[in-house]
Amino acid sequence: MLRFRLLCALGAALAAVAALAPVAAGPTVAAPAIAATATTAAAAAAAPTCGGERPAKPTGGRYACTFEDEFDGTALDRSTWVVQETAVTGISALGKGCYVDDPDNIRVASGQLHLTARKEPAFFPCKGPLFTYNAERTAATIGTYGKFTQTYGRFEFRAKMPATTVTGIHSALWLYPQKHTYGGWPNSGEVDVAEWFSADAGRVYPSVHYAGENTLLSTGYNCTMATAGTEYHRYAVEWTPTSMRFLYDGKECFSHAWTPSAPLTAPQPFDQPFYVVLTQVFGGSWNAITQQTPPEATMSVDWVRVWQ
Repeated sequence: MLRFRLLCALGAALAAVAALAPVAAGPTVAAPAIAATATTAAAAAAAPTCGGERPAKPTGGRYACTFEDEFDGTALDRSTWVVQETAVTGISALGKGCYVDDPDNIRVASGQLHLTARKEPAFFPCKGPLFTYNAERTAATIGTYGKFTQTYGRFEFRAKMPATTVTGIHSALWLYPQKHTYGGWPNSGEVDVAEWFSADAGRVYPSVHYAGENTLLSTGYNCTMATAGTEYHRYAVEWTPTSMRFLYDGKECFSHAWTPSAPLTAPQPFDQPFYVVLTQVFGGSWNAITQQTPPEATMSVDWVRVWQ
């Protein structure tokens, strides 16, 4: 699939957020190969339950919950999530946008997280650390960088994509490495649990990105979801040392066993902690903005749950 490589830079940008902006929570704790990490006292005090669900493991037994956010409050939990801001990182959003930390773009209400990309009433200066550019669109990305990471397990989102079939809108639920252990993108890997493009609104794309991938084999092209923009669906990946198995509404629609370029050997680069990322932006390339593109688009997330 022709995907937007700039989207992958968001993981590095979130790292820059953590490095440049003060974080109230404690420092990141490095995870062992198959351990989850939670670096806040709140996480330690209240063990996650994942709604009481314990999905069956492919190898037998049941998963145990390691992380959840049900978005039951009235604001984003800043002990769990870091907000991407162009003002801090200098990274611009797709569709000539500006990443902002604003309630018009990031909102929690009625048990749901709402991430919104917006065309603003007029152009405005989008200020970065080293430069400023004129933008007319704002976008939203949040991630658990420095807050929660995990290697292997089941990562799942219950979400509804924007309600449009007009080209120009892009949503993503994905995972990115806490550290670039094997080098810059794509060497250290990326897992797109669910990418949605309004130009192909009846399909959701899972992908596994790494050095040496064959994109004809590392992206799932047959994960149809006719009501992605009108109904909530569950998007999950089961990650083991040998494969990524993607399940939409509990049914497998794609799986991939990776073979990275030398000098890496499997399970590298997917043998290290990744964090969770949620993104709502305008599109580009074959999903580019047109005159008919809606001025506002929202992805709503009911919950995020992780098991091991």
